[in-house]
Parts: sequence; structure tokens; C-alpha cells
Amino acid sequence: MNTDVAPRLGWWQQTWRLVAAAAVGIPLWLSVGVVQRGQATGTGSWFVIGDPLVALGCLTALLWRRRFPLAVAMTVAIASTASALASGAALLALVSISTRRRPVEIGVVALALVTASQFAGGFYPVPSSPGLLWYQLAFPALIAGIAVAMGMAIGARRVEVKSLRDRAESAEREQTARAAQARALERNRIAREMHDVLAHRISLVAMQAGVLDHRSNLTAEENRLLVRGIADGSHQALEELRDVLGVLRADPDRPEPPQPSLDRIPELVDDARASGLNVTLTSTVTETPSDIVGRTCYRVVQEGLTNAAKHAPGAPVHITLEGTAGDDLIVSVHNSPATTATAPPPASGFGLLGLTERITLAGGKLDHHPTPDNGYLLTAQLPWPNPTREKRA
Repeated sequence: MNTDVAPRLGWWQQTWRLVAAAAVGIPLWLSVGVVQRGQATGTGSWFVIGDPLVALGCLTALLWRRRFPLAVAMTVAIASTASALASGAALLALVSISTRRRPVEIGVVALALVTASQFAGGFYPVPSSPGLLWYQLAFPALIAGIAVAMGMAIGARRVEVKSLRDRAESAEREQTARAAQARALERNRIAREMHDVLAHRISLVAMQAGVLDHRSNLTAEENRLLVRGIADGSHQALEELRDVLGVLRADPDRPEPPQPSLDRIPELVDDARASGLNVTLTSTVTETPSDIVGRTCYRVVQEGLTNAAKHAPGAPVHITLEGTAGDDLIVSVHNSPATTATAPPPASGFGLLGLTERITLAGGKLDHHPTPDNGYLLTAQLPWPNPTREKRA
């Protein structure tokens, strides 16, 4: 049998098959013994000793029928000529090789088995009339046909079971891969949200702390405002972190809180101004874009302000929003060179990478590069479909 289809047999499965093969040969062996005793042909010693020994050898050879299927089947079929008790072993060999469903092998073994049955009379001569010759040929052929049909049915069943098992294992692997992909996507989403929520606040706090560290000519009121700004920024960062963690711990069936959109950009600019950034906002947008476009635009402005606070503290920052429905929404954040020298802040390197992913998912384009005046320009172009036209279409 095909080793990739046939299951491996345990000791009990192997044992009961061999016992069944021996049991099938016993009735024929006993009937031959009765006939030989009545005729006194002088084959008693072979019947008692030789026949069982040949049958035992055939049953032993069947232990290797899966490793050497054709050789074992042919050997057992030919050896059954000399042993009536081995007829069950020969049938088991034929059933076993038929499970491979290879017509040439099956035909060769079946022909050998039917032919061997015709030569069994040499060991046990039994007189027969000429009219029964067709029976002596047809009966072994019928038995061989039944054995072949059983073997092919077993082989087909094994192929079907293996196919179902492979499909189940493949489905399980696909399910595992989908679960792993979902976990990876969720981790990326959480990391992106954590960056968006905290990086902006922490950058503003770091900028204010840097001003306190590098400027010794501040008045008491300016020092108080900076310290107050650091305290407020830290408190807001903790609150926003608590909100994100609350979403992670919440019931998955509960809806997430609404995300910031385009209408909250002025509030974002006011917070940056309160923290010491020199920010101006110019907007020609009068309509409200979709949630994904407005949220992505908000994140672009937030990332631009975060980078400006990190790398160009004290530099003027100009934000421009323009676009109409049915066209593109263009948002740009330009900051001039830093006006004060501060220690370079730690950079994660994932802010612009995550922002690029967001904009790509929204179908837009992101461009960021230094400007000739040693400043930096961050520009995003987001598609803004016109819902009125889509409804008409």
C-alpha cells in the first residue's frame, strides 16, 4: 500500500488481521483433511506438518506486506499452492495490494492466486468430473474478485480520509495564520495609537523642560507658566494613556470612543501654543470630510507638531489645510529651523512610518523632506470623495 495513505498499524491491528487470515484458511484445510482421510492418499504427514508450516511462513511474510507489497503478495500467492491453510493469507495479501489501486499489480497477483489454486491438486489429489472444471476455475476467480473489490474500497476510503484530514489540517493552519495576522495587526494598531496619543504630549513636555534647563533669564512668572505647562501636559498624557488602556481592557463588543477628526485640529493647535510652540493655522476647508480622512488629517498635524517640538523647539510652525469634496484634501506642516539649541530628544523612528501606513490605507500620499531654509516640510494628500456624487451614481 502507499505509505503516505495507509495508516500505520499497531500491534493489535496487525494481530487481528493475521488471526482473521488464519481463520479463513482453517475451514478449507479441515475439509481437505476430511477428503484425504476418506481416500487414504498417503499425504497425511504433509497435511499435518508441511501445510501448517507453509501457512505460518505466509502469515509471517505478511508482516512486511506494506514495505514490499508486490513481492510479499506474489510469494504468498505462489506458496498457497502447497498449503490449504495459507489460502486466507493469500486472500489477505490480495486485499492488501488492492488497496494501492494499481491495476497491473492487482491483475498479476490475482492471476497468480487463481493459477495457484489450479495446481493445488498436485499436493492434494481430488478426483473431479470434467463437468466441474469450469467450477474449479470460476470459484477461485470469484473469490479473488471479491478480495480485489474489498481492497479497492478500503483504499478509496483511506484516500478520502487522508484528503479530509489534510483539508482539516490545512484549515487549522490557515486559521492559526489568520489569528497570528490579526494579533500582529492589532499590536501594530495599539502601538500606533500609543504613539499618536503620547508622543505629542511628551514632546511638548520635553520642549518646555528644555527651555527651563537652557534659559536662566526667565522671570518668575515665565518659570511658573512653564512648570504649570509641564504639569498639565504630564497630567493630560496620563489621562490619554488611561483612555487607551481602558479601550484595551474594555469589552470587545463595546464600541470604541470616537477618534479625533478635522474639527479638533484648532484645539490641537491651541494646546501646542499653550505649551510654547509658535503655531499658525491657515484653513480654507469649509466642509466636513469622512471620518477616515478627517482622522488621518488630524494625525498628520499631530505628527508634524510632535516632530517640530522634538527637533525644532522655538521655531515657527505653519499649518495649511486646503481642499474640497470631490478633489483632494491637502495638509502641510512646515517648521523653520530651531531657534534654540537643545539636546536631541530620543527618537523612535516609527512616527513617520506609522503615518505613512495610515495615509496609504486611506488611499493618499505622504511627502516629507528638509526645506532650503533648513526647516522641514510634511505634506499629505488625501482623496476626498464627494458623497453627493456617489449617491447620484
